[in-house]
Formats: sequence, C-alpha cells, structure tokens
Amino acid sequence: MATEIAKAAERVAKLRAQADKLSGPLAHAQAQLEAAQEAEAARRAEREAEYNRELSHSWRDRAEEAAHSGDDAHTRFVEALSAEPWFAAYVEYRAARYRRMHVTAAQRAQTALGEPVTVPEQRWYDAQILDEIQRAVEKQAAALGAQFAEELEKAREDRISGRD
Repeated sequence: MATEIAKAAERVAKLRAQADKLSGPLAHAQAQLEAAQEAEAARRAEREAEYNRELSHSWRDRAEEAAHSGDDAHTRFVEALSAEPWFAAYVEYRAARYRRMHVTAAQRAQTALGEPVTVPEQRWYDAQILDEIQRAVEKQAAALGAQFAEELEKAREDRISGRD
C-alpha cells in the first residue's frame, strides 16, 4: 500500500514539474494573445474614430448625393411611363374625373339663378390601381433601402476591421 502511495506521489510530482515547465510558455503565450487583442482593439477603435470623423465631415456631400440620387431614375420613369399605352388610357380616365368636376359649376349656376338644382351630385370613383402600384413600389423601395443600409454597414465594418 505504501508503494502505491509512493508511486502516486512520484507521479503527481512528475506531472507537477511538467505543468510548471509548460505554464511559463503558456502564460507567455496568453500574455502575447491578450496584447495582440488589445492592440487590435485599439487599432479598431482608431479606425472607427477616423471613419466617424470622415462621415461627420462629409455628411452634407452624402446627403446632397442621396437627395439627388433618384433624379435620373425619376426622369427615366416618367419617360417610360408616358410611353405606355395603359398609362395613356389611365390618364384619359383620370381626366374624365376632372371634367366631371365641372358639373358642380352647373349646380352653382342653378343655385345662383335661384333655380332648383337638377344637376346630379358628382360621383367620385377611387382608382385602386394607384394604391396597388404605390404598395408595390414602396415594398421594392424599402428592400433597396435596406440593401443600401447593409452595404453601408458592411463598408463601415470592413473599414473598422481593417479589411478595406
């Protein structure tokens, strides 16, 4: 039994010596890792500060660019839309609505003359096509806006992470 204890004690001593022998390099490696992580965090913080300074100083240019970024697309849209036969038909349909508004002029004339108003009330027709187009446009525009935001965030992260 004493030999088993002696053997176990000897084994513990050997393992402790090995652990002591390896703990120095391990501690050194851990210290190097921590130093490298701290240095990278400092570089990242500096890149972030630089990015923020540049963004802060250039926001007006970016805002101006963003404000006019859709001008050409809008012009192309109106040109393309105006060339569509269905759009021309829709314009005629809407023009009829504005022509019907002149019915109210006849109502006013009869009222001004003291005559009984025989002109029927104007009937307004809502056109759902615009709402449907607007919903489709907004959905696609929101997706493009989200994509733009993701690209900006990726560019920011790449810059801060030093991947640019």
